[in-house]
Amino acid sequence: MLVNAHGEVVEGDWPLNLAAFVIHSQIHAARPDVVSAAHSHSVYGKAWSALHRPLDPLTQDACAFYEDHAVFDDYSGALLDVEEGKRLAHALGSCKAAILVNHGLLTVGRTVDEAAFWFVAMERACQVQLAAEAAGTPVRIGHEVAQKTAGQTGGHRTGWSQFQPLYDFIVAREPDCLEE
Repeated sequence: MLVNAHGEVVEGDWPLNLAAFVIHSQIHAARPDVVSAAHSHSVYGKAWSALHRPLDPLTQDACAFYEDHAVFDDYSGALLDVEEGKRLAHALGSCKAAILVNHGLLTVGRTVDEAAFWFVAMERACQVQLAAEAAGTPVRIGHEVAQKTAGQTGGHRTGWSQFQPLYDFIVAREPDCLEE
């Protein structure tokens, strides 16, 4: 659906989800570069968010978020107040993602494709880190290599292009998904 800055539905027939509006509207207000924000209460994202800490650079994929995600630890229940949305947008800052403690994940992008890919990638990074920590003591990628890898794998074009095969897969499997 498409909603304007006043919470009025412009496209779509679904009722407005107030919490979603509070989150997305304040991110768009604070970040003119953001075209899309992706947020969900995904299994691994929720589990990781309960730990109240950022992801570690354990894998090449996790390095895409190195020094480019925030932890929003001001959880006070469902975000139904615009001021809470403003605090979330402030915590996100210029990052591409945020871990909302005891809540889930949020990613942003200059395109819908980019935001969606970062969400999938972050969910998978949470899954990998949870599994690695359950198995033992993971070894982090060093700071310099993590920064270099972030520069190689964490850019806007990478987020967009990495989503394209997933988009093709979804459309091939569910061709009706694009019909109104």
